[in-house]
Amino acid sequence: MLIYVIFDRKAANDAIKFSFVPVVAIGLLITVGVGFIGIIFGDTYLEQFFDYYTFPFFGELELTTALPFDLGIFLVVVAVAMIITLTIAEDEN
Repeated sequence: MLIYVIFDRKAANDAIKFSFVPVVAIGLLITVGVGFIGIIFGDTYLEQFFDYYTFPFFGELELTTALPFDLGIFLVVVAVAMIITLTIAEDEN
């Protein structure tokens, strides 16, 4: 986002050739998919599950369904902020 603030639109587009619209879709799919995990296991939508697993080099870690849900929300928010910023930057008036 700072690249678009510091440089002009053309220089920023040359540096970053990436569309943020698919990131919004991926974030929404992750968020909705994690929500349906509860329904698959017979609980309510967005029911949180957690358990402890042992991994090599890391030891025992707690894995929850909240982490991928938050990751999906993060992707949506950042991508929408970038889309809004780029749309405003395209306005020549």
